[in-house]
Amino acid sequence: MTFLKKSETPNSSRQPTDQAPEIKSNLTHASQQLKILLKIKGVFLLTVGYLLSPLCWWNDLIINLPIACGFGYVVSLWSSEWFFPAAIAGYWLSNLIGIVFMQIGATDILQKNTVKKRSLKQELLTGVMTSTAYTFVIVALVYFHIIDLSTILPTNEQFSLAFLNPRN
Repeated sequence: MTFLKKSETPNSSRQPTDQAPEIKSNLTHASQQLKILLKIKGVFLLTVGYLLSPLCWWNDLIINLPIACGFGYVVSLWSSEWFFPAAIAGYWLSNLIGIVFMQIGATDILQKNTVKKRSLKQELLTGVMTSTAYTFVIVALVYFHIIDLSTILPTNEQFSLAFLNPRN
């Protein structure tokens, strides 16, 4: 049973069936483009996250320490005694941001259902927990002498980071 508009007659040309496949095709094409853009965003976040994360073995000297020193410098503008603690906090934050970016990027790449709404609060909590767990594992490896830091950090020599603080 079909319903006609008042201005239509049974012989007038209506073609709703011709437009429906075209609209469906456009929606499918737009959905595929959205999925591709989401995957590209995921690859970008995964790459940046890897470079910031503690999983990348060479990133500290080139990426994380300059970020940490910059963070420490900005905080030391208020109080010069805060430089070193702020640099440590900046280093930890750069690693945390890297882990969260990797998590978001991997989710974007691997998640098949794009309709599912993600919780930023849950992702941040998971990132903090992962980063903290990683820190505890590294501390335990150092504590039980599985990783020997004596070659990198000699204990019998004076080591000062005072040259990093621009105020002194």
